[in-house]
Amino acid sequence: MKRWLAISAVIVLTAALFFSGYQLWQYSADEQEAEEQYDVLAELIAKPPPAASTPEPNGDGSGEAPAPEWTPLDQYGALFEQNADMIGWITIEGIGVDYPVMHTSDRPDYYLNHDFEMKSSKHGVPYVAEHCSIDPHSDNVTIYGHHMKSGKMFGVLANYSDDDYWREHPVIRFDTRAGFGEYEIFAVFKVNPDDFKYNLFTNAADAAEFNEYVRRCKALSFYDTGVTAKYGDKLITLSTCDNSQRSNRFVVVARKEGVVPSLSIKLSYSLPITLRALRPMRMPMSPLPLVWK
Repeated sequence: MKRWLAISAVIVLTAALFFSGYQLWQYSADEQEAEEQYDVLAELIAKPPPAASTPEPNGDGSGEAPAPEWTPLDQYGALFEQNADMIGWITIEGIGVDYPVMHTSDRPDYYLNHDFEMKSSKHGVPYVAEHCSIDPHSDNVTIYGHHMKSGKMFGVLANYSDDDYWREHPVIRFDTRAGFGEYEIFAVFKVNPDDFKYNLFTNAADAAEFNEYVRRCKALSFYDTGVTAKYGDKLITLSTCDNSQRSNRFVVVARKEGVVPSLSIKLSYSLPITLRALRPMRMPMSPLPLVWK
């Protein structure tokens, strides 16, 4: 009897190990297939024509007309046609974040478990929260993305807990149907959404509410970026699971960059100054003690 019990235990254990191994293999295979799909989609993004100097037409009609303005429809039109739920594309140079972004206000969390082709998928596609808008741009647009075990998709955001990593990759590009956009990261933190409902902040009733959101984000941040946001700025908040603690979320908040209105310094010539040139020096702070939607 004991022998049969031992044999049965071995069989059950072997079957469990085999099943676990198969699940891991299947997960990895599905993830690889998803990444290959994104690579194919990325190839459909049109490249802007090289910038060229085009003289303004003269009063008599001579001269060359300026080139037509390049728009998101020119760049991502093939993808918009494939899936009308796509509202933009998010990129963080050098870290592998390069994905379409979806939005379904009438089907909340649909792309939590569907791929770009609307097929069932554990890996989903990054998507904007249903209560947010990109045209007009909400004061804050929350974008969810899976924390993949391999670090793919938004899993790589966990590296932003290190301020050196932020210094190397401080800008998020988020192009939408409404326009192109670059966003400068100003806060990175982990939090339990029950303690701070950052993902529900969409449009501020007034400056006080907006400033309070920014204050709380910066207070929770692992370090001081030296960057802040003021009422009237447009924000994006990237949210993913914190795999070190299931109930927590890893959050990256950024403000849309702009150009300071035509400031000029008279030296021997006028020099336009952009917001980038006026950024303060960023000093790191000690970290505060302390997956998707």
